[in-house]
Amino acid sequence: MSFNLLIVDDSSSMRSVVKKIVGLSGIDVNRLLEADNGRRALEVLGGDWVDAVILDINMPEMNGLELLKKMGEDSLMKSIPVVMISTEASAAHIKTAFELGAKGFIRKPFLPEEVGKMLLGVLGFDEKGNYGKRERDPDGVDF
Repeated sequence: MSFNLLIVDDSSSMRSVVKKIVGLSGIDVNRLLEADNGRRALEVLGGDWVDAVILDINMPEMNGLELLKKMGEDSLMKSIPVVMISTEASAAHIKTAFELGAKGFIRKPFLPEEVGKMLLGVLGFDEKGNYGKRERDPDGVDF
């Protein structure tokens, strides 16, 4: 199974670092999409299927918390797991991010292993990188 991931950060160098980490994580990536702010991320989310979002807080035009709020107002987008990666790691920011629907929060600077482990977890993988058991319906359909 391969995944589509969206990296949202106004720093192109940080997006490159996260892309590299995702590549090293062992996750089978179909498409790795990028946006440099929340407004652009909404455009990407509106036109492409995304399985998870890696999101910074401080960005121009629309910050990460504003994007989380907008995603939570959309019936489909609110189900997409979001991992926050930010220097804004006060208890208040972390609490707000989780209240708005974030599934994980990693402080910058971070270790590559932290990002890989967190991303694997929100995508349903166990610590060994095995995809979790999926429920099958009684008719044998697995979706």
